[in-house]
Amino acid sequence: MAIRKLYAGAKLRDLRGRLALTQKDFAAKLGISLPYLNQMENNNRPVSTTVVLALAQEFGFDVTELGQGDSERLVSDMREALADPVFAESPPLADLRLTASNAPALARAFLELHRAYRQTHERLASLDEALGREGSQLQPSPWEEVRDFFHYCDNYLDAVDHAAEHFAGKLTGETRAAVTSHLQNQGISVEIGQTTALRSYDKDARRLTISGLAPPQTQGFQLLVQVALLRQNDLLEATLDLARFHTDAARAIAKLGLANYFAGAALMPYRRFLAAAQETRHDLELLASRFGASIEQVAHRLSTLQRPGAKGIPFFFARVDQAGTITKRHSATRLQFARFGGACPLWNVHRAFETQGLFLRQLAETPDGARYVLLARDVTKRGGHFNAPVRRYAMALGCEVKHAGALVYADGLDLNRDGAFEPIGISCRICERTNCHQRSVPPLERRLSIHPERRGVIPYELE
Repeated sequence: MAIRKLYAGAKLRDLRGRLALTQKDFAAKLGISLPYLNQMENNNRPVSTTVVLALAQEFGFDVTELGQGDSERLVSDMREALADPVFAESPPLADLRLTASNAPALARAFLELHRAYRQTHERLASLDEALGREGSQLQPSPWEEVRDFFHYCDNYLDAVDHAAEHFAGKLTGETRAAVTSHLQNQGISVEIGQTTALRSYDKDARRLTISGLAPPQTQGFQLLVQVALLRQNDLLEATLDLARFHTDAARAIAKLGLANYFAGAALMPYRRFLAAAQETRHDLELLASRFGASIEQVAHRLSTLQRPGAKGIPFFFARVDQAGTITKRHSATRLQFARFGGACPLWNVHRAFETQGLFLRQLAETPDGARYVLLARDVTKRGGHFNAPVRRYAMALGCEVKHAGALVYADGLDLNRDGAFEPIGISCRICERTNCHQRSVPPLERRLSIHPERRGVIPYELE
């Protein structure tokens, strides 16, 4: 079996920069020559076993990170952006992979530029009144900027996660009662009110009001969010400083996202939750019951278990609304999601709206040949009273099929039969499949052949 060579020049350069070492000093510590290091940093030579061992022994570097990171998702994101009709043709896949490996900053700059173009185009199409105001400037969407921040962190924030675990270690008893007691000891009164706002904090009165209409899992989560905003403000602000968001709005959204991350990590502390996940074979219902969390909170937390030296299964997590729009997306796998359009209609998450309260299982294969075990379920969020609107979503959780033995949801599935795996993709514009019966638009990289005298499932053929 051929061994895949490891090219990780960008990772080596980044590590050397964080250590503030010159190439000469770095090479000396690794026990290699300066030209050899230079070749590896420029991806002219693969990282050798000797260097891998030296990185672990000399610097305590988690060498599993060398084979992971942003490259695959950068390639996926660039392919999708280049599928925009504004581009006449897309560069070869090999060129995109080379760019992602050797110049990741350039790749992200390109994606940001395309995002800015797309926003301008959308504003013009909808006659955005902001374009008519004097002095208006194009700004990247704060929401998308924050989403990309978590996306490229693998949805794992080490300092925040450890702080949440440390805080949880000091709690005893049921979470809501323990956190309420903690806040009261800090001079903050906690009230349960019949209010539509899930959480409301009066700084002057030092009074926190939690909605009694929300389910217990949501109440506990919101209590922990307030703990993060009050007790972990310095940590959150330091993390935001490192992120360097472009706008105050993005920074504000990200701060709330970090507080939510802290809440999830405190509700389900890393080491205890990882052990429970492995023990229950990732049974979401058992985990939800054990940690007093919702099914969605558990699924989201599973996608964050990427702590160096103690990693869980690389999961992806997504949430989709009834229009097919992905409202949350986090992926530690090669499977990425459509950023600029609807998701693949063959994905089982769309069928979850039809089967309330049931888990749907799917074996799927993406165009790159990777195979996955996918799980989907509807998520209904009620307002707590008769006239309150009901929000409906579907959530998806999945991992590569090689981890199927660790999933209770894979039991009974025919993992050895090729026909059991349904073909799915990211979006139609970049999907390479020629025989998809659900294709909405043709792929931009393929030529079309039109035959008026015959008609198949779609009105054209792909050459």
